[in-house]
Amino acid sequence: MYSITSFPQPYLTYLLKDEQSGAEAEIVPERGGILTRWRMDGPPGRAEHDGEEILYMDEERFLDPSLTVRGGIPILFPICGNLPENTYSHAGQRYTLKQHGFARNLPWQVVDQDTEGQASLTLMLESNAETLSVYPFEFTLLFSYQLRDRQLLFKQHITNRSEKPMPFSVGFHPYFHVEEAVKPKLQLGIPAHELYDHLSKTSAPFAGSLDWTAPEIDVAFKSLSAQEAVVTDPVAGRRLILTYDEIFSTLVFWTVQGKPFFCLEPWTGPRNALITGEKLIQLPPGDSLETQFALRVEALG
Repeated sequence: MYSITSFPQPYLTYLLKDEQSGAEAEIVPERGGILTRWRMDGPPGRAEHDGEEILYMDEERFLDPSLTVRGGIPILFPICGNLPENTYSHAGQRYTLKQHGFARNLPWQVVDQDTEGQASLTLMLESNAETLSVYPFEFTLLFSYQLRDRQLLFKQHITNRSEKPMPFSVGFHPYFHVEEAVKPKLQLGIPAHELYDHLSKTSAPFAGSLDWTAPEIDVAFKSLSAQEAVVTDPVAGRRLILTYDEIFSTLVFWTVQGKPFFCLEPWTGPRNALITGEKLIQLPPGDSLETQFALRVEALG
C-alpha cells in the first residue's frame, strides 16, 4: 500500500510512503522541486539503521530562500556545472546563467499524484519572464518522482515550445549521507577507467579509488562503459545502485573534507557543454525528450 500526504512546515512538503517496506521520500515543490529526504529501514539484524536518512541535508541553507540548497537531490537545468564567468552567448546576445542553472531555485507546480502500485508525484516547471531573461527558450518540464520499496525512479519529460532548437543539459545532484571516517571505506563501482579533475583540470586513470585526504574531490567520469554505478558502504551494510539512461553521459563525484556527504551526479553533458557543444542536447522545435534514472538501496548479503 502506498500513500501521499502533505504538511506545511517549513515549506509545503509532500511525503511519499511505501507502507509495507516503510520507505519514505519527501519533496518540496516550491524549493526547486527538490527531493529533500529518503528514509528506509536498515538491513536485517541492523536495527540501529532503521529509519536512517539516505540523503544529507544542510538544514540552515534549506531554510534560507536566498541560498541554494546543499542537500537532498537538486535538479540541474538547463546546464550542469558552471560556465566561465557564468556567461554564454546565443544569436549574438550575451546571457548570464549561474551554476547548475535555474530549475533548482524556482518553484515547481504539482500536476499529478498516484498511489496505484507506487507513490508517484509529478511536478511541472514552465518557462517564464525570469527564465527567458537568462535562457531564451520556451519549455515545459514534467518531472516525476516514483517511490516503490527500496527504489526511487526519476522520470523526465522535457518539451521545447520554442520555434528554434533548444540546447540544454539536464542532471541531478544527489547528496548521500556518510560520516567522514567512513568515506575511505566506501567501495566505488563506477564504470570508467579515466576521470577528469575539475580542480586541477587534468585527466588521470581511475582504478576504483580516490584521494580521500584531499580537501575537496570534484571529478567527472565521461567515458562510461555501462548504465550502472554502485557505491558500497560496508559500515552501514548496504550498497547504493544508480542506473541511468544512455543519454546521461557523465557521472560527477564530489565531496568536501569535514562534511558528512558524497555526491554521485548523473549529467547528460559535462561542465561548459552549452559553450563547447560536448554532449549538448539540441531538442528540435515542438519535440519532447523522455528519460529517467533510478536509485536503489540493497542490503549486503
